This record gives sequence, structure tokens and C-alpha cells, in this order.
Amino acid sequence: MPKSILVVDDQLAMRRMFKAIFAEANYDVDMAEDGLIAYSAARKKRYDLVISDYHMPNCNGIELTKKLRALSTYKGVPILIVSTESNKDKKNEGRAAGANGWVVKPISTEVLLPAVNKLLD
Repeated sequence: MPKSILVVDDQLAMRRMFKAIFAEANYDVDMAEDGLIAYSAARKKRYDLVISDYHMPNCNGIELTKKLRALSTYKGVPILIVSTESNKDKKNEGRAAGANGWVVKPISTEVLLPAVNKLLD
């Protein structure tokens, strides 16, 4: 059974890009356009990995990470934040919230897939 990934990004083009990359790598991918929708989806299904944009309306990636970490089913699930932010303070904020990693956009498949494979191993 393929590993499942929840991709959270408010930009449709980014969600489509992630879906194409992960589908080709034989991952099962669901998508959400903001943190609140993602949180609702995560309460219904346990994903093996959550990849979330930092900047989103309604609930950003840090807020989503905190909400997921509060759920017993997501204590050990890897969470990767993707963002245009490369600021060390933002990355530290992500780590403090419970994120396992931070990838700076623009993202290449050569960087993304090894990071995802490592988190899912």
C-alpha cells in the first residue's frame, strides 16, 4: 500500500506540482488549500506525511503544525514546511511548533523527493 501524503498550499499551481511529483513516485496524495481544510482532512484520515506551505489564509503552516501535533494520531507523523521564507527565526519557529523540516521555495524534484523519502523511511 502506498504511503499517503497531505499537501497543503493555497496556490493551485503548487498543489498540482506536488501531486504530479508524488504520484509519479507512487505516493497517494490528497490536497488542501489552507490549514483549516487540512486539519479537517487530517482528523478523518491519518496521513504518513504532511507537507504544508507557511503562508496561507485562515491557518498558516505553523498553526497547522501545532494543531496536528495536538492530535494523538499525529505525534509521530513527519511534517515538512515549504516556504519562500529562508529566515532562521521562521525555521526555528517551525521546529518549535513540531515541524521535522523546512524546504525553501522554489522547490526542485531533486531536493524534494530525497527529503520526503528520508522522512518516510
